[in-house]
Amino acid sequence: MTAAPLAPQISPFWRYLLPKPAYLGLAMGTVTPDFALWDATSQRTIRLANWRGKQPVVLAFTRIFAEGTYCPFCYPHMVAMNQTYRQFRNAGAEVFMITSLNPRQGRAVVEDLQLHLPLLCDPTGTSFRDYCTGQALGAPLPAQFVINAQGHLRYAHLFSFLHHNAEPENLLAALSRL
Repeated sequence: MTAAPLAPQISPFWRYLLPKPAYLGLAMGTVTPDFALWDATSQRTIRLANWRGKQPVVLAFTRIFAEGTYCPFCYPHMVAMNQTYRQFRNAGAEVFMITSLNPRQGRAVVEDLQLHLPLLCDPTGTSFRDYCTGQALGAPLPAQFVINAQGHLRYAHLFSFLHHNAEPENLLAALSRL
């Protein structure tokens, strides 16, 4: 008996090659889509719905091409978010950085950047599509969202060439307005 041939795997680069613009596909105030993703920092699965009714959440979708190959716009944002992680926690919020890398690559990024905040791995890109972040040149585009404790969208920042990522100070200000 011979094994069935494996279906060809589509490289993540080719999956995101054709540009798709980001758009605000979620109306402010709506309940955000749930997900369950592997956290390369804590080595466990994180489900967004588990935070509903407990505390606000900041989602920071980031663009990493491969372990050690960072988007020049996202790398400084990732470092800044990691440096201000304690401020977000002191404000009563959790931060989830989300990447399209697989768990092994995600773990390498955690070690490389000495991340303290959770780095969630979504190699299929489902959460990026659910949040309409867009894609171009081999990777999903970055975006940031602030979700209140009830799970409702209260702030969104989508990638543009003028404003790549929302600064941590802007995300903290959005949290203070909840």
